[in-house]
Amino acid sequence: MNLDRNSTALPDTFALHAGELIALQVNAAHALGLSDTHFRDTLADGSAAPSLAVIPAGAFEYGAAPQEAAPAQDRPRRTALIERSFALGVYPVTTEEFEAYARATGWRPRAELVWLSGRKPVINVRQTEARDYCAWLSRESGQRYRLPTELEWEYACRAGAPSAYPQGDRITPADALYNASQGFDAMRPKRPRLLSRCFVRCGAMEVGKLRSNRWGLHDMSGNVWEFTASPWTRDHASLPERPLPGRPQAVVTKGGSWFDGPEDCRAAARRRRLENELDLNLGFRVVREV
Repeated sequence: MNLDRNSTALPDTFALHAGELIALQVNAAHALGLSDTHFRDTLADGSAAPSLAVIPAGAFEYGAAPQEAAPAQDRPRRTALIERSFALGVYPVTTEEFEAYARATGWRPRAELVWLSGRKPVINVRQTEARDYCAWLSRESGQRYRLPTELEWEYACRAGAPSAYPQGDRITPADALYNASQGFDAMRPKRPRLLSRCFVRCGAMEVGKLRSNRWGLHDMSGNVWEFTASPWTRDHASLPERPLPGRPQAVVTKGGSWFDGPEDCRAAARRRRLENELDLNLGFRVVREV
């Protein structure tokens, strides 16, 4: 994946309409020998790995648009190439999917922390534990699983959309689970954060309940923040932050959550977290290389 290079060899996904973006995904799946854009690997015990969607190669722009109300950390907007197709989890990894790993490896959640169930996203796991889960999936399936980079995550979230959100410059509770106590207009300055927002509509929801983006990905906006593999940078023009010796690495998380306002659901929105951080609104999804 390369930044700010001539993108003539790859389709500019921002220039494609919805039908062309879906066709691009279908063609990528067929080129990989897949009969569908969505698929699942089988693990060694015969169970299914997380559901995956093919994400086609292409060019796009990441970061906030000049007219978008966004902090400096989301800027500047730059061009990037996704030179190879990849597969991304259709949903954040769920609690029941992570529990399969826990049973196989002996991993246990901390007793004092909240633990969800079933098809709700797994929470209160560290980025390091998310990486361990990906390594386990790789061993069990014979394929290579890992966390997405920040660029891969934003490219997949946008699915060709240059707007603040995958569906346009405004978002509603029909599109994502976020703290809806205040509205947000991506073309206007951010409203002040009020403490009362922290106590409205708390709690992650079962994945896949709201509509997907054009490439069939659910919960990219809202529900839980998602770890990426990318080290934190203070903006899109800076080098990655270097951790102090013996200190955890700061990493990029994307997507917003049920706890945060709609402004954090923007495709360009990003937040600094630590690789060993645990939280009620923090999960992850996987990449499978193809």
